[in-house]
Order: sequence, then C-alpha cells, then structure tokens
Amino acid sequence: MAELEYSGTYEAALATSRKIEEDIVKNPQKYRVLTGDRPTGRLHIGHYFGSLKNRVRLSKIGVPTMILIADYQVLTDHDAYQEISQNTKQLVIDYLAAGIEPGENVMIYPHSYIPEANQLMVPFLTLVSNAELSRNPTVKEEIQAAGLKNVNAGMYTYPVHQAVDILYCKGNVVPVGKDQLPHLEMTRTIARRFNEKFCKGREPVFPMPQALLSKTPSIMGLDGCQKMSKSRGNAIMLSATEDETAKLIKKAKTDGERLITYDPVNRPEVANLLSLISLCTQEAPEDVAARIGEGGGGMLKNELTVALNEELRPLRQKRAQLEKDPAYIRSVLLDGVKKAREIAEQTLSEVREVMNMVI
Repeated sequence: MAELEYSGTYEAALATSRKIEEDIVKNPQKYRVLTGDRPTGRLHIGHYFGSLKNRVRLSKIGVPTMILIADYQVLTDHDAYQEISQNTKQLVIDYLAAGIEPGENVMIYPHSYIPEANQLMVPFLTLVSNAELSRNPTVKEEIQAAGLKNVNAGMYTYPVHQAVDILYCKGNVVPVGKDQLPHLEMTRTIARRFNEKFCKGREPVFPMPQALLSKTPSIMGLDGCQKMSKSRGNAIMLSATEDETAKLIKKAKTDGERLITYDPVNRPEVANLLSLISLCTQEAPEDVAARIGEGGGGMLKNELTVALNEELRPLRQKRAQLEKDPAYIRSVLLDGVKKAREIAEQTLSEVREVMNMVI
C-alpha cells in the first residue's frame, strides 16, 4: 500500500480515509483490515450500525479481515473475568449472524491465544515513554468512564497492546471512530520508531496503519443523551426478541411536541430515533420526519419498531440457529487462532532478525 500520511489532525485523517475508501473497493487485496471488540457482553444495535455492517461489507468485497476478540483487555477495567469465555462465544455468534464468513482471508480469534504476537509487547514498550502513555486522551476517557480509582498498568499500556494487535498481522487499515484516533496514532508512532531504529538499510518490518473513519455517526442510546451501552441500560441487543425490542423502544425518550421534525441540536432524542429509522430504511431522516408529520412520538416509535425488527429479522433467525451449534463456534475460533498464529510466527521471526536476536 502506498503511504498516505496525515499530520495528526482529524481533517487530515478524514481526507486519507476517503482516499482509502475509494481505492479499497478497486484493490481490496492491497489492504489488511484489523478490527474487533472486547468480550464484555453481547453486541447491540450501536455496534451493528456503527461497525459490524461495515466489517461485513469489507470482507464481502475481498479485503483480508482480521477480527480480534480482545479478551486480555477486559482485565484492564472489568472484574467480570468469569464471563469472558461465554462472552467470546456470543461475539462470534453475533459476527456470523450479521454475515461475517470465516475463511482463508477472514479470521476471528481471541488475542490471548496468539502468544507470538503478545511477545511484541516488550520491544514495543521500549519505544514509548511513560509520559506518552499517561497523556493519551482515549485512555483518560476510558479510566473516567470505568470509574477507576486505582488504575492498573494494563490500562496505561492498553494502546501499546492495540499496537501489537494491529502490527503483528501487518494491518494497514483500522476502522475507527474519531475518538479512537489517539490509539491509532500511538500504533503509527511505534511502527515508525521500530522501523527507524531496527530496519536501517532494510525494508521496514511494519506498515504505517491508516484510519478508515466510520461514516455512521455515534449511535445514541434510547435515552437520547448518551452513547448506546449495555451498562447504561439504553441499548437494544441484537439477541433481543421482536417483542423485547418493541417494549424497549416504547420506553425511549422523546419530547412533548407532536409535529415530528429532524433537529439534532434542539430535539436530540427525536433526531436519534429518526436516525435509527434512516439506518434501517436508507431514507434521509428529514424524509422520515416529513412522513410521520403530526403522528407524534407514538407513530415515531412504531415506525422504528417495525423498521428495526425488519432489519434484524434475518440476523436473529441465523443467530438462533448458531446458538444450537457450540461445536461450530469453537471450530471457527480455533481455525482463526491457527491462521493468526502462522502470521504472528512469521512476523516474530522478522522482528528477531532485525533486532539481532536469532540464535
């Protein structure tokens, strides 16, 4: 992949992302996408519209796609380690139900099962300072969101572990939102410093990964004022039934005005529900609002219920089938681990060579 540099500003990252988006459709094999989730619970519609549908799209057009389940990273700010194994399997079910098809170029695996990749943590940690880790804005926000009083070292080194996840497989494209750019910039810094220090007169070991910025705005929860999250109780899970979905939407926050208009600034709760309908039907939210008109909040919620249940019906049917086949889910993970370890072994071999550690 030709280097597409940006200066660290959001505007520059967005311009680079647009160039990649244009080229990736024409030349999918030039890229390797690294994406994934922490296994803290089942996925909800915010994940589905915000990232999962795009992963399916990229894999379908032939982009080699590594889908990582970041089980180690759950330990940085969660005590619910007893549920990691089950949550990992539920993530795989959500991925497959949404349309991800594992194969030669599409792998799903937990990073705790890739020891060769995790060995890169030590050399990578020597390339960054404590000060750089401490001032990472994304880490600060995650510490605050988790309400941590005593912050473990794993939280501070979280961006370095993300660099491991991206670089071991030589991922050159990472789908992210604006808030994740500081993490990706840390990965780029580590790649650049490693190549400059250890690859003088040689081909660089690591590519400079680029951000593929999400086109979908942040999905707000049913309370209309916070990002959708299971822990905030404002989410609709992909595994919810149609009746459960209807009940949750019925409780969604709107306002007292009967005329439905799309006004994200002054009517954020109504605008959020209109946006969700738009994501299901591909109509502009303004057109949805015009269609509902004087129908009020009741009609708005009914429209969303119908649209969302229609959108998710095939996924939920497939999900119910996959729940009955735990052996297949395990085989998907083990196959992904096998293929990912082969990639990691090759990268670790290259790293040892340039660092003069071959025996």
